[in-house]
Amino acid sequence: MSARNSHANKAAARERLRQERERQAKKDKVRRQVTVGVSAIAVLAVAGGIAYGVMQATKPSHWEAMKEQKSVTAPKNTSGDNGTTVVIGKPAAKKTLELYEDSRCPVCAVFEQQVGATIEKDVTAGKYKIQYIGATFIDNADQGEGSKNALSALGAALNVSPEAFLDYKEALYSAKYHPEESDDKFAKDSYLLEIADTVPALKSNAEFKKNVEEGTFDAWAMKMSEAFDKSDVTGTPSLKMDGKTVTDPGGKNAPMTAADFTAAIDKALKG
Repeated sequence: MSARNSHANKAAARERLRQERERQAKKDKVRRQVTVGVSAIAVLAVAGGIAYGVMQATKPSHWEAMKEQKSVTAPKNTSGDNGTTVVIGKPAAKKTLELYEDSRCPVCAVFEQQVGATIEKDVTAGKYKIQYIGATFIDNADQGEGSKNALSALGAALNVSPEAFLDYKEALYSAKYHPEESDDKFAKDSYLLEIADTVPALKSNAEFKKNVEEGTFDAWAMKMSEAFDKSDVTGTPSLKMDGKTVTDPGGKNAPMTAADFTAAIDKALKG
């Protein structure tokens, strides 16, 4: 092999080595850029996830949003601001009995089971009208939703008719369907609809079912709850007539038997 050829071969080898180093350097550069890019994306993803988590945590709940909602769809058969005045009975009846109840209240359930039939009989006879004021304070105490959801469903029943409202309220408070206070079963639409199937006017009523499932009267329920909160009533069940509290013979609680209730109402009607 000549010296010239040997020199040329060495030069060619050096050139190939240089080109290989350049290619490797480019690969290393691309690899570093990809690594940095992926790391940046990962950081952004983590930051985005944290931001989303914070946003979700601070996002108002459905019921909080309903409380702040300005546009309120009120059921039929209501009056007053946002439809929160619910008066049922014969127009000729001179007196109105205010009835304050929370759908989850166990004492309200006992009251309705013992006295509800008497109230319905009196209202039908025109002895007095009733004004219903729904509360949701039990939900507030245990972070539940049943009182609010049941109140909205009562609005859906009232939208059908006052009679459907009374029958549905009776069913909600019945011994068969009313849950323990610690059991938030009324938060489930399916359970409220199951109870509604016992009321002829509501069974297979597509509009009622739609209004319950879509929460048509959720905002109304929150406005009704606000009306209760603005009253001076501190517990349920509570009764008032002509602004005066109607109580049992002891003078502290709502009358819990039909006899005590009738005696207290007759006295209030005279007053």
